[in-house]
Amino acid sequence: MPIKRGVSLYSFQNETFQGKMTLEDCIRTCAEMGANGIEVIGEQSFWGWPEQEVDPAEIENWHHLIAKYECVPVSHDFMLDYKRYKGREMPFEEQVASVRKDIDFGARLGVKYLRALVSIAPEVLVAAAPYALEKGLKILIEVHAPLHFDHPWIIRHAEAFEKSGSDALGFLPDMGMFLHAFPPIWKEKFLRLGVPQNIADYVVKAYEDRVLSEYVILNVQQMGGVGPAIAMAETLRHNAAFEPKRMLDYMPRIHNIHGKFYEITADASGTYAEPSIPYDEIISVLKQGGYDGYICSEYEGNRWIEDAMEPDSVEQVRRQQVMLATLLGEPAPQMRAAA
Repeated sequence: MPIKRGVSLYSFQNETFQGKMTLEDCIRTCAEMGANGIEVIGEQSFWGWPEQEVDPAEIENWHHLIAKYECVPVSHDFMLDYKRYKGREMPFEEQVASVRKDIDFGARLGVKYLRALVSIAPEVLVAAAPYALEKGLKILIEVHAPLHFDHPWIIRHAEAFEKSGSDALGFLPDMGMFLHAFPPIWKEKFLRLGVPQNIADYVVKAYEDRVLSEYVILNVQQMGGVGPAIAMAETLRHNAAFEPKRMLDYMPRIHNIHGKFYEITADASGTYAEPSIPYDEIISVLKQGGYDGYICSEYEGNRWIEDAMEPDSVEQVRRQQVMLATLLGEPAPQMRAAA
């Protein structure tokens, strides 16, 4: 089975919040791009969730739209507010009950997978796994920068999953952990915030040279950097160029992919690429590992440009979908590019 293309509706968060795109607009747009896998965040698309039950009419409308545009419900991304009580964590049994509630919601949406936020303890997911299996779903812990497949927290999950023997537990890698170059739009944002050009150039080069983040922060301070300059250096603490090939050892439990990207640019020939994430290498590794699930576009460049311009999330997702189709050997989507 070939790798499939999808979109996380998180990509359209600006347009959704501003009322420029309805749920139908989002799903229709994905279908027009040939990206028929739909990943959804309940809080974004369903009023009141998770503090109150979603109106059955909204769920019925969701299924109507999925069928109308011939799409596939892939994943519901859920959170776990285990710090909702001041001064103490939510009790273990309440955490498990909260996850079970999201399992029920995912089942109502007809998804196969639930994205679990990386901060959720493995013991909670193991305890919820039998219920997920009963409902026909898998819970996938998101492997998100600064964590990676060799991080002790992720290894702890992997060991717990294997010990449980449950097929209902797995991983959802976020491609942002393979940030091989400092994103140009990050640099531009920090320059707008007042970071001196020489410091910005240094941070970008230090990331390219894989200089330890603590050294970079110290050097920026010694260069006279303050405020935004320190913040720019500190981004190196939370991002790194981990190796896509590390996914191979975990491939049997990888069932969905977040196609994180910050900007898709076009060269003189009109070829699209993500300048900071090596998608050609990523696709090659996924093919080598026999991955046949979805890569769901996840656009997060909006927050880096909205101080200077109106984000065009649809155009950015369209560009990534064209890029992915090319790398997967598919015909490019024919959706019209923005003017």
